[in-house]
Amino acid sequence: MSNFNDDENFSFEENFDPEEAKHNYEQERSRVESLPIMKQAREIYKIVDSLMSLIEDDGCFMDHYRETIFQDAALIRAKIAAAEGADLYSLRMENAVLVKIHARSLEAHTYGLEMMDFKEVHYLEVLREAIEDFRLLFIQWVASFDKANDIQDNWGPLFC
Repeated sequence: MSNFNDDENFSFEENFDPEEAKHNYEQERSRVESLPIMKQAREIYKIVDSLMSLIEDDGCFMDHYRETIFQDAALIRAKIAAAEGADLYSLRMENAVLVKIHARSLEAHTYGLEMMDFKEVHYLEVLREAIEDFRLLFIQWVASFDKANDIQDNWGPLFC
């Protein structure tokens, strides 16, 4: 049931300034893109992009493997942005956990490629080093989350 009476002529757009909204959006986007963790995630994505061009198509397994690696690299950036867009601690942590999962998966794929006799092993080491740098930034990033800014939900406590 609405708290607004039809006679009040309430409008959500009454005070909406599209130029201000665009400015705020661009400012927030710039803030998120300039975060050290996001810069490192972008670097990882670039490395993955270069690395994937070196994997030969086999029409089956390696194509699937390449797609999975790309998804991990892309989802890291997407979930960082989602965590930054969320204000509540539990939502930020949920996204941070997904970032960690995809980063660790990406690292595991480097060892999988090595076991499948991927010839350009030095590129795998470059990616592993970038992931290690990312891990250190991740620790700092998560430590910056405000634990006091949260609300209870019906799922119970997930993080201490």
